[in-house]
Amino acid sequence: MNVSLAKDLSVYQLVMGVQVPPKPLSLSPATLLSLVRAQIDLLIEQQIAATLWVKLPPEKIWQSELARYQSSVGASSLIYTCQIDESGKGGNGGTGEENTPSSPYDVPVHLPPDSQLRRENFLMVLSPQFCSLILAHRPLKKRKNQTSGKLNTNKNQPLLIITTVEGRVIQQVLNGIQQAITPESSPIPIDFICPTAPQAALINQLFTKQLLRQDEINRQIITARTTKLQQLNQELHNKDQLQDEYLNNLCHELRTPLTHMKTALSLLNSPNLKPPQRQRYLQMLNTQCDQQNSLITGLLELVQIERNLEGTPLESVQLSEIVPGVVSTYQPVAQEKGIMLAYTVPTELPSIWCVSGWLRQIVINLLHNSIKFTPNGGQVWVRARIQGDYVQLEFRDTGIGIAENEIPKIFDRFYRVRTAATENYGGAGLGLTIVQQLLLRCGGSISVKSKLYEGSTFTVQLATVGNTPRAIAIENE
Repeated sequence: MNVSLAKDLSVYQLVMGVQVPPKPLSLSPATLLSLVRAQIDLLIEQQIAATLWVKLPPEKIWQSELARYQSSVGASSLIYTCQIDESGKGGNGGTGEENTPSSPYDVPVHLPPDSQLRRENFLMVLSPQFCSLILAHRPLKKRKNQTSGKLNTNKNQPLLIITTVEGRVIQQVLNGIQQAITPESSPIPIDFICPTAPQAALINQLFTKQLLRQDEINRQIITARTTKLQQLNQELHNKDQLQDEYLNNLCHELRTPLTHMKTALSLLNSPNLKPPQRQRYLQMLNTQCDQQNSLITGLLELVQIERNLEGTPLESVQLSEIVPGVVSTYQPVAQEKGIMLAYTVPTELPSIWCVSGWLRQIVINLLHNSIKFTPNGGQVWVRARIQGDYVQLEFRDTGIGIAENEIPKIFDRFYRVRTAATENYGGAGLGLTIVQQLLLRCGGSISVKSKLYEGSTFTVQLATVGNTPRAIAIENE
């Protein structure tokens, strides 16, 4: 059977066109679902074989209600399902399965693409002993899109819902549908007359089922909201714990140099202090002041980076324009320690996705660590090469290395590698944290290989231009 409408149709306008129309209520889609379910419950319980005219959302939760009714009543029912013809050519509109009847008793009714029924859903039940109509209309909210200037609808606004069992209203809708059907469509019985009023017992049962279904929907909504609130509370709790841990670590880091400085000052006031001791305590003050300054500078830098990460777009960057300049800056430092510092960055390497300032910061932090933790007479190499869709930037040194159990911790804030060496390497313990944050935004990755007292290799991978950056993956090898 093939049914099409020759003209546009609005069930909402047909209902509102009757004398003394029913008053629509502003309700949610969840309430509409409870009304539809209650209606199907009544039809199944009373085994009412009816003709249904429907236009419901395409989601499975709605269509399963029609399937539930069909499986219970079977061949004694007939369902006319209104469907938008997206092609505008009639028939199935080229949408394939979407307009294929789910059973011989499911008849598709093809609507024009610009039909007013796009903003309407309804379920109309027609039977000699019981008729009803559930109608939902989504008003067109006239709000201009600031970019396109087009009018659009707010799909989150409440629906105008009408539910009625009045024969005069339902008959008006049925007549309007019959008048809109094209002459070539398969004939639809037009001699059906809606009963003026249904049986009181059926109405009482329908109201009871509506209350039960609405109560079920309300419980589901409450459960979903409770679950969501619990998740949000847990997230806030976890965030508070992280903030507390961060503040505790920060206070500890700030307090430690101050404690050393206070101790040095108190010892300097000793009247019996000898010159070598005085010099040692003055050196302690100087070292701890540098440590405090390094910590505060690193914190400010980390805060600034985290604040600007999301707002800064990635750009095309050439490693050959950044790395050599940073390496040349550190050559005097390396020469002073007797460290051989060399780099290999081919100019033909493809551009990578990053920000020039971020890439410079990554190179500075990793190169600074390599030189700092490499003893006098050691070696540091910086090498770049293509690796598939990524450019690989490697920092290798012959330094003190990192113990295997410490590698997972080196990107934590304020974490400093513990060493048995007598040299105090100082630092704020934020350099690798900053590298991690920058790579996270660039979609790069970093891996670490290290052996205690033999050296370390930090390998950074950044996506080449034309390849989508991936999320950061920190690999500990």
